[in-house]
Amino acid sequence: MGRVTIFGSFVMLVLAAVVAFVQPFELDSAAHFMLGGILITLCVWVFKPFGLSYAIGGLFMAFVALVLGLTPGVVFSGFTQNAVWTLIPALFFGFALQKTGLGRRIALGIIRVCGNSYVSIVFAWVLIGVALSLLTPATTVRVAIVIPIAVQCCSLLGLGKGSRGNALILLTAFGMALIPGSGWFTGVIWGPFIQGLMDAEPATAGLVTFGSWFGVMFVPVSVSAILLVLGSLVFLKPSEKLSPEAVAAIKTQQLEKVTRHEAIAAIILGLAFVLFVTTGLHGLSITIICLGACLAFFAFGVLEAKDFNAGVNWDLIVFVAMALSLGVIFTEMGISQWLAGIIVPALRPIAGNPWLFMFSITIFMFLWRFVDLAIFLPTIAIIVPILPAIQEAYGISPLVWLAVFIMAGNSFFLAYQNMWAMMSRSMAADRAWSNKHMAIYGALYFVACLVALAIAIPMWVNAGLFGGY
Repeated sequence: MGRVTIFGSFVMLVLAAVVAFVQPFELDSAAHFMLGGILITLCVWVFKPFGLSYAIGGLFMAFVALVLGLTPGVVFSGFTQNAVWTLIPALFFGFALQKTGLGRRIALGIIRVCGNSYVSIVFAWVLIGVALSLLTPATTVRVAIVIPIAVQCCSLLGLGKGSRGNALILLTAFGMALIPGSGWFTGVIWGPFIQGLMDAEPATAGLVTFGSWFGVMFVPVSVSAILLVLGSLVFLKPSEKLSPEAVAAIKTQQLEKVTRHEAIAAIILGLAFVLFVTTGLHGLSITIICLGACLAFFAFGVLEAKDFNAGVNWDLIVFVAMALSLGVIFTEMGISQWLAGIIVPALRPIAGNPWLFMFSITIFMFLWRFVDLAIFLPTIAIIVPILPAIQEAYGISPLVWLAVFIMAGNSFFLAYQNMWAMMSRSMAADRAWSNKHMAIYGALYFVACLVALAIAIPMWVNAGLFGGY
């Protein structure tokens, strides 16, 4: 284990022991032991000591909760939420994109059409990111599709390893696989996760829908993505010129003949997205649509029985389900009420001004992202149960927190903060961008998010998301 892992794990275990046995808070004994167990779970999720998986951390939390007398219905409540049963078929969507080659065809096809200059290649990655985000919320799948193609592009264009041109193309491919999908509910893993957490709270049940997510998130995400692209063209502007021969090499990339399964996958995914955006007309929930599309993949032979285990990261599913259970466990043990009693008064100095509130919370969450390395899901799971109390005290709608969670969750000043950044660097191998280039790109994203907030806040105020302000 690395020094950071050893030190971080040691600190978390000491804190867990202090909380469980010293019992310093105004909570009963069982709640203190539950908090101690959750700290150990967070230790596993954040630092992964001894290579322990996310699922192991979640199952340890379940063990502690059951020993303390919570019912299985409470402890495993996350497994029964729509969020999990939206996420599982959605991950199969991504697997179908990879297996059939449809995702690669979409990416290469766009590159062939647009690849005349650095600007047009960067624009192509924007289109690719949007197109793939419409078809699957699985960022892991999108990254797995685009990074090998981006590496191939850099090689064909003759860009030097470690050059700004090389970094521009790779970072844009990564960034556009990560960011644009956050603008709609089905384009990002956080969509079903946050919906599940909100639905578990009576005061926020039904608040997150495709329409409400789109209304709050589309503008700030679009603005931040556009500004990131423009900023990267300025601050990562390549010094190398593109030769006509290099551009021709991109244009002449051969695409294989469309297979039957690829065509079927395109039809199923296209129909699913149409149904997503027209739920107000037909009344089908996103969960039903996702499950129906997943069944269609298996019924038409696009996916086979052997793909059931390969197509979904079940460690991730257990992690998400147990993280979803956190809110219910917190409520049952009285921890949510205790946290609300601390956090709600602490927000009073900034809660009266939407601008001060949003900028302060967002900057804090970007800083907190250096600490929460577990895809930011634990932080979201802990905060969501407190949002009704914040709304009651200050009139701030829980919907504005979507922007805070997603913007900070996507941050990547350093590669270790973002699992998809680490995945991209690993896949790019010796062509990976430098730490300096990543820091520049991460700083550009941070600034882009702050500008996007400045544009979105008046919109949210007009929509009544800040009470009587």
